[in-house]
Amino acid sequence: MTNQKSDVLIIGAGLTGLALAYYLRNENLNVSILEARDRLGGRIYTKRLPDQAALEMGATWLGKQHTKLHQLLVELGIKTFKQQMGETAIYEPFSTSPPQLVQIPQSEYPSYRIQGGTDRLISKLAGYLKEEQVKLGQVVRSIKLQEKQLVVKTEDQIFEAPTVISTLPPYLFQQSIEVHPSLPDPLLQIARGTQTWMGDSIKVGLTFADPFWRSGNLSGTIFSNVGPAPEMYDHSNQEDTHYALKGFFNGSYFSVTKEDRLKHLLVQLRKYFGKEVDHFLSYEELVWKNEHYTSADYTAPILPHQNNGHPLYKNSYLEDRLYFGGAETNASFPGYMEGAVRSAEEIYQKLKTRLA
Repeated sequence: MTNQKSDVLIIGAGLTGLALAYYLRNENLNVSILEARDRLGGRIYTKRLPDQAALEMGATWLGKQHTKLHQLLVELGIKTFKQQMGETAIYEPFSTSPPQLVQIPQSEYPSYRIQGGTDRLISKLAGYLKEEQVKLGQVVRSIKLQEKQLVVKTEDQIFEAPTVISTLPPYLFQQSIEVHPSLPDPLLQIARGTQTWMGDSIKVGLTFADPFWRSGNLSGTIFSNVGPAPEMYDHSNQEDTHYALKGFFNGSYFSVTKEDRLKHLLVQLRKYFGKEVDHFLSYEELVWKNEHYTSADYTAPILPHQNNGHPLYKNSYLEDRLYFGGAETNASFPGYMEGAVRSAEEIYQKLKTRLA
């Protein structure tokens, strides 16, 4: 089997990997990307339905403080719009008391969404790549330092490059990829204790023909300590022509069926809106714990944000040939799209200096 060679090999075609390839586009380098899934985007996944609201099953929101992401969106000609919160929210503090209608305070940092869907960012970045640069369905199994090159083996192919960047969640990387020679123990210990952002999340969404939740001084904004959905929001499109509610489901429900999750969700929403919720057009969900190319079962308890942005992720390894990127590795905005973009830009600057 002939090794496929490149100057820079990126593992993972999510936002970090695609943004890094975009930043490297004018550096006269042969850049390749390996992606385990049969699609691009990683934790950005927009579920599109004919004549219905597109549902974000992954990364959704950004804020004005996310300056690097905004800069990238402007470069790519992508617009954003403000998340519709309404003036009131349904708040359910206890199971022993009825839901309350509370005023939503004005936020200094309102949330925004990407016009047309978050996956527009992915498709725009992919548009700067040649088709042969991205290899889908390539699950990386091992990385070996060999004669000033890194040899990367997938289940059925071999790739070779002097520089490799992993954009996988660090926990997933150390659980699924063998590295020779072994990486330093301190790095491996940190990786074993690094939370995978969204790894325990369940995203759910319902599309409707009409936004009935806006009547009677209500809104689609819901906060519940009772659940099973602790948060839901109006997820209609920017043009306000297609309507949806979308939010998070309690992660402990990952083992029940999709039908059971829908049943529990409808029971909750009926308390607020009545039987109108039964006339939904479609129900979509994504249980990220079951996404094996994002998440792996923790071998010990890990706290939210634990080890995200740890300084050891800033170093390079295997004779300065292996780099770690991704949202978990950014110290400023770990887990967010902003963190993914900043990670890509930081690695780009390191490579530009080193390869100059």
